[in-house]
Amino acid sequence: MKIIFTIAIAILLSLNCAAQMEQFRTDSVLFELFYTSRAKGVKLNNIDIDTVNSVITVPVDPDLKLDKFDLRITPTAKVSFSRGKRNFNAGPVVYRISIQGKGEKEWKVCIKKWGNPVLPGLYADPDIIYSQKTKRYHIYPTSDGFTNWSGTYFKSFSSPDLANWRDDGEVLNLKNVSWAKGNAWAPAIIERKISGKYRYFYYYCADKKIGVAIADHPSGPFKDIGKALLETRPEGFLKKGQTIDPDVFEDPETGKFYLFWGNGFMAGAELNDDMISIKKETVKELTPKSYTEGTHVFYRDGRYYFLWSENDTRDPNYRVRYGTSTSPLGGILSPENNIILSRTDEIGIYGTGHNSTIMVPEKNEWYILYHRFTFPSGIHMGREAGYNREVCMDTMEFENDGSIKIIKASHQGIKPTSSITEKW
Repeated sequence: MKIIFTIAIAILLSLNCAAQMEQFRTDSVLFELFYTSRAKGVKLNNIDIDTVNSVITVPVDPDLKLDKFDLRITPTAKVSFSRGKRNFNAGPVVYRISIQGKGEKEWKVCIKKWGNPVLPGLYADPDIIYSQKTKRYHIYPTSDGFTNWSGTYFKSFSSPDLANWRDDGEVLNLKNVSWAKGNAWAPAIIERKISGKYRYFYYYCADKKIGVAIADHPSGPFKDIGKALLETRPEGFLKKGQTIDPDVFEDPETGKFYLFWGNGFMAGAELNDDMISIKKETVKELTPKSYTEGTHVFYRDGRYYFLWSENDTRDPNYRVRYGTSTSPLGGILSPENNIILSRTDEIGIYGTGHNSTIMVPEKNEWYILYHRFTFPSGIHMGREAGYNREVCMDTMEFENDGSIKIIKASHQGIKPTSSITEKW
């Protein structure tokens, strides 16, 4: 049986995660060796060391040139090898690595150009928008790597092409929120032009309630309104669950704005014009069959698409289903086979869910953004995998009748949607 290890900066920074990793690592010398890699574009979280076949797989950003590539690994007192640039264009390169007390051994180092994960580190529950103000894409995730989802801050990332992402830093910290202390989860954002000025409304979970914060720029900083927007399950709902996982949606047919939310139940309501309160008389239970959490709504060709996640995020079978409706608060009709994103065992991808989607402006190109267990170690972590997730993106396509094609979760991800011609 293969023994798989992960080189993960975020995991090393978390004592809880480090303890988990220790269960799956028998050769700490190799682990520490490759952790020292300082090469730009190396996905340290996802390095895979196969000690049975003596193969080390190193995922890198797709745009890296590999003809003279240096992993920039620093030898230690226990390990020695020949450093320098290598040509990886022709395939794996053999390294002779000498480990104190174990002798010398040949290792094949394989470089893989992977677009996924799209963000460095541990993040989950991603939402995404294209901003008319910045002409950039912006991702808003849950900050992950905390046991029991105990994170207290949110960050954002921006990109001109959906493939190259910049860390724009912290956008909201719960220390600045008067009504909540922890469990910063699952944000959703929308851009709205009001009186000629762009405003950004950021809906998020904290202390298992839903709040809203406002900013004048998609990268924040966001200021909380001073109280929770939603605190309890709507009265009269048959399904039980938590008041979490907001999704905000603008209906292009009417210009109205809607909020959807719920774990265990799916609720929907029209937002008031202030964007920080709901029209209580419009609250409706929409819970479809096989629903758990993570509602996401988009509009295409006269249809309202509802996507949601099934099962627990700590379950390898966490997956995405969908249905459609003729209105934002209408009944949801689900196709017979409505699972569109799920685990891909043959390449080690598990726990795929809590998605959002994006359409490239002026093009009929759609993409789905989601999280998965961190690869390759997540599947070995048990329920801790649900606290160690990473954000990925793949293409989403439709049949002629409007149904969503099954999406194959991948390591390769997507290609840039445009060429970067300016500094950003």
